[in-house]
Amino acid sequence: MNRKSLIIAGAAAAVLGATAAGGAAWAHHAFAAEFDGKAPVLLRGKVTRVEWINPHAWVHVNVTGEDGKTVEWMVEGGTPNTLLRSGIDRNSLKPGTEVIVRGYQSKDKLCRPACKANGRDITFADGRKVFMGSSGTGAPKDGADPSER
Repeated sequence: MNRKSLIIAGAAAAVLGATAAGGAAWAHHAFAAEFDGKAPVLLRGKVTRVEWINPHAWVHVNVTGEDGKTVEWMVEGGTPNTLLRSGIDRNSLKPGTEVIVRGYQSKDKLCRPACKANGRDITFADGRKVFMGSSGTGAPKDGADPSER
């Protein structure tokens, strides 16, 4: 391969690498892609499990409605690292922990297989309130995000 061919091959590899990285960033959605900023929810219930996965942790909460029926909600939080920095860890979100989550419902209101929401903050039985969202995602500015202050 001559020098000119090597330069062209290197440039092509750089473009492909940038395109692949852009695709990964694109896969990480903005708030408005999945959630409705005009559909706030206040969920009171017990944690059933937590998925400590990237790019967002998911807190599963069983919420009993006024009709007595229990509905499972999947609440999206920030990254596991973001939650840890906020003071939320495996010990604070054990199954059976009673919580109140304030957030916004997904655009898909069918709730199958579970209702989904983006969590802004979570309040524990002892009254401790912690921000659980992801900064800069496009969620409504409501004062819950410490970066908004």
